Amino acid sequence: MTAPTTVPLAQLTQFRLEVQANGLAHLIFDCADRSMNVFSNKAILELGIIADWLRLSDVRGLVVRSGKPSGFCAGADLTELGVAYDMIVAAPRPTRFDMAFNHFFPLGHAIRRLETAGKPVAAAIAGVALGGGCELALGCHYRVITTSKRAMLGLPECAVGLLPGAGGTQRMPRLVGLELGLDVLLLGRNLQGEEALRAGLVDAVVGEGEEVAAAESWLLSEAAHCTQPWDRPGARPLPHSASAEPIATVRAREIARMLGHEPAPLAILDCVELGLMQPMDGAIRSEMAVFAALIQRPEPRNMIRTMFLGKQAFDKAARADAVPAQVLDAKARVEALVRQALADCPDLHRAGLLTQGQMLQPVQNRVGEDFWFRSDNAVNAAVLALCAQTAPIMGELSPENLLLLDHALATDGIIPAYLGGLYGLAAATTQ
Repeated sequence: MTAPTTVPLAQLTQFRLEVQANGLAHLIFDCADRSMNVFSNKAILELGIIADWLRLSDVRGLVVRSGKPSGFCAGADLTELGVAYDMIVAAPRPTRFDMAFNHFFPLGHAIRRLETAGKPVAAAIAGVALGGGCELALGCHYRVITTSKRAMLGLPECAVGLLPGAGGTQRMPRLVGLELGLDVLLLGRNLQGEEALRAGLVDAVVGEGEEVAAAESWLLSEAAHCTQPWDRPGARPLPHSASAEPIATVRAREIARMLGHEPAPLAILDCVELGLMQPMDGAIRSEMAVFAALIQRPEPRNMIRTMFLGKQAFDKAARADAVPAQVLDAKARVEALVRQALADCPDLHRAGLLTQGQMLQPVQNRVGEDFWFRSDNAVNAAVLALCAQTAPIMGELSPENLLLLDHALATDGIIPAYLGGLYGLAAATTQ
């Protein structure tokens, strides 16, 4: 057996592929010039190349691990996702679905090719594996996680108005069951250590620093295999009758919780309901079809901006005790205007402004890809008036401070995240 070598494979920049003396290969996720691994367009392309290489290689198996101490993978590159959103919604409407499907499906397709490449694949998870990172781990045949408090698996996309589009809505409930799977998908529940083991999400829990050796040990053992449970001979999709009632119950809960305003929870339930009835190859395509429709809506853009990008910026400023006074003053002024708008038009409460968790009557008149209030003359007029009143405040702020303001407005429920603060509200009345 030759000494360990580094395999130059299509000039990888996001991964390293190292063949070991024991005949195994290590796929090391290590994005250049980043503190945390994310699935950028480059990383997705490289993962597909590696999956195809694995099918033709003579290695005994593959360990998937991170080259960074910060974690396994934090998910998607949301900056690139925003660029893709702008590209899709700028295209002619009849072309948007195909454009979205073709742009976002490669990650799910690459993971599917990895799990069907005919070689056993083990994930060694020593830090956060969220979003696309979790989906990559789910596509492996064996998962090892450490006892570290930083090591966790989760699918938080719903919190930013999206759904896991690389097989997460399909593999998660198949591995841990429908009830827990929906908690992970809809409520942002993360699983760690022994809890993940009991749930069937991972196969082994080891001490910190032992995860790679444990993954290698399994790959070199007689227990190693290269077939997922859903691909084994005799595996059958779940009959619709087995999932219809529990999904309907959760659907009613989610409509009541978010008043019908956020499409992501309902889209996730559609993915699960449609997908569990199908073999995996059809299921991941159904998932992507739902994703391709969801990504065209404005709510994901607004929620990513307020609850992810805005949160990062606001938390950084708050830690440095440097939230600008101008932002706090603008928040107070906007809140006063919203309160007056609600006094003038009580039905505006149905938009979720200043509800602070009240269980109001869910909106039922959603219209196509539009915000519901465009079909309601009274509420739409109130929204337009509110936008006119807040426009001067918006104009006073730099883009950076407007981002901070919109996060603060969404966090306090003054203008909900699905409307995206002043930025998203202005866009909703001009598009």
